[in-house]
Amino acid sequence: MRKIIHVDMDAFYASVEQRDNPSYRGKPLVVGGSPNQRGVVAAASYEARKFGIHSAMPSVTAFAKCPGLIFVRPRFDVYREISTSIHAIFKRYSDLVEGVSLDEAYLDVTENRQNIPYASTIARHIKTAIFQETQLTATAGVSINKFLAKMASGQNKPNGLTVILPEDAIAFVEQLPIEKFHGIGEVTAAKMHSLGIHSGADLKERTLSELTHHFGKAGNYYYKIARAEDDRPVEANRVRKSVGAETSFAQDLSDVGQMLQELEQIAQIVEQRLEQHETRGRTLTLKVKFSDYHQITRSKTMLAPISELSTIFEIAKALFESIDLENRSIRLLGISLSNLDNAKQTQVIQLPLFKNAGIIF
Repeated sequence: MRKIIHVDMDAFYASVEQRDNPSYRGKPLVVGGSPNQRGVVAAASYEARKFGIHSAMPSVTAFAKCPGLIFVRPRFDVYREISTSIHAIFKRYSDLVEGVSLDEAYLDVTENRQNIPYASTIARHIKTAIFQETQLTATAGVSINKFLAKMASGQNKPNGLTVILPEDAIAFVEQLPIEKFHGIGEVTAAKMHSLGIHSGADLKERTLSELTHHFGKAGNYYYKIARAEDDRPVEANRVRKSVGAETSFAQDLSDVGQMLQELEQIAQIVEQRLEQHETRGRTLTLKVKFSDYHQITRSKTMLAPISELSTIFEIAKALFESIDLENRSIRLLGISLSNLDNAKQTQVIQLPLFKNAGIIF
């Protein structure tokens, strides 16, 4: 039994911009490209989210929802500097810190540097230190595994703290709407609804063979989380193997022009993520899933690593145009870059699993 904390900064990029520019505070703001440049939202303030604006949304759509919306270009160098400071706070308590992104991390505090018995106490200390040292707020979730800690951190944003105790884990998952599960997107949730799966309790009733039949390899993951099980360790110094983005469409696309427009938006998100992680890639992979769930990939490896939007889209477009659509509609498009060129990549450390007789939160 482990003690896992998931820390998620509150509207991180947007909150940094509001912190550094008082005139932005209390106003709907997004970090990302402008509507005139067919940009994409990288982050939205809580004021903007009230209008239904979210990350990865085309900027022109966001502007239509809120004509008074403020657009700010990303400052990834600033975000990385703040993220480094936040991770230094994490390291005061545990060496087992897995950074998911600049604004999100898991900590295994089963055994911690300060010998604090309660994981919830450590989470409170971390939240306080982050605010005192950065003037930014964070939300934390505490539980016995990564899935539950992630779900807990999403329960009480912003500036919240939620603990899911071991004895409450199964009941928590059973009452959770299926669309709230981490790892279940809009399209998968819709398919589950069509199968009569609306909650964790419904998901738990399905056998492993049923779930793998309908959802492939992901069915095994769904089977486990329906039982509040997740044996993934917190991996410190995890090496990132690829950077990418994909979009599942609520309605299948049949117009090639619309497909290419969506592909360009995905390429913009990939460019932002490459910049965020200070990396480039040599192998670009295009992922296409058709309406019948048949999936194909096409890849191209370059002599030199790339990270520029124009190049990413040009290669992805060429790969896309090499596919014979045969009048088929598409439900998902994705782009990823692998063979990353990142001097900061470090060796993967195989972590031990802690075995304790009991657990205290």
